Amino acid sequence: MAFQFCLNTSTIKPQPLLKKIELAANAGFAGIELWINDVYDFIGRGGEVADVEKALADHGLFVPSVIAIRQWGDMDGWEYQLVLDEARRRFALGARLGAKYIVATPPLEQEGQDHLPSRYKDLLNIGREEGILPTFEYISFFKSVHKLRDAWRIVQETDDPDATLILDAFHNWNSDSTLDDLRQIPAERISHYHIDDAHPDKPALTQKDPDRVMIGEGQIDLAAEIAVLREIGYKGTVSLELFNEELWAKDPAEVLKVGVERMRELFA
Repeated sequence: MAFQFCLNTSTIKPQPLLKKIELAANAGFAGIELWINDVYDFIGRGGEVADVEKALADHGLFVPSVIAIRQWGDMDGWEYQLVLDEARRRFALGARLGAKYIVATPPLEQEGQDHLPSRYKDLLNIGREEGILPTFEYISFFKSVHKLRDAWRIVQETDDPDATLILDAFHNWNSDSTLDDLRQIPAERISHYHIDDAHPDKPALTQKDPDRVMIGEGQIDLAAEIAVLREIGYKGTVSLELFNEELWAKDPAEVLKVGVERMRELFA
């Protein structure tokens, strides 16, 4: 299977949900990663889930994953049960939109990793019931899980055949994770891959989401990382994922035109 290019809608965040879908299709993306909160907002303003389903179908887009379920690693007791209730709602919505995966994000401030495998296992059990699988994400500037090797260890310790990682070029670089760390992960355990670049003037370990820049304009050796993905046999879905306010202020169609062209060049 060849790489399939997708758009994470954070790249054009200010646009309305249905406009994001239209823009992604017009730019030539095959799929689109949707944010659950965007869908909630759309419904809150009077829209229907059926409208989103129709827009996806009309524009020929599939949904590789939806984002996200949070706080499952932060809460205990009855608050944890509330998180699981919300997880079930989000999983059901993602499954209805046709997503295979929903991103499971670890704690931002709370340190400690020992409890995360069992918590992730809980999410996997709910996901199988709802028809969508949570995929584990690590964030390079979070306090809990900010290294690729730690994220992979947690997935292994979950001891579940459906446990996977969602990877991100920015987080790999910003955490000083290595290509050898990436080589340790079997391709079938990678659910999805986010591609982006890092601010050219700031060192690794210091950058945050807004520092991401258009691919080809930063300091990540993306070609080397893609070569390792091919080496381990990953040829799945890839999303352009940026959180750059300068790009948000530009013509979104032009931003996506540049993005998809650079993805095609990079993966050629």
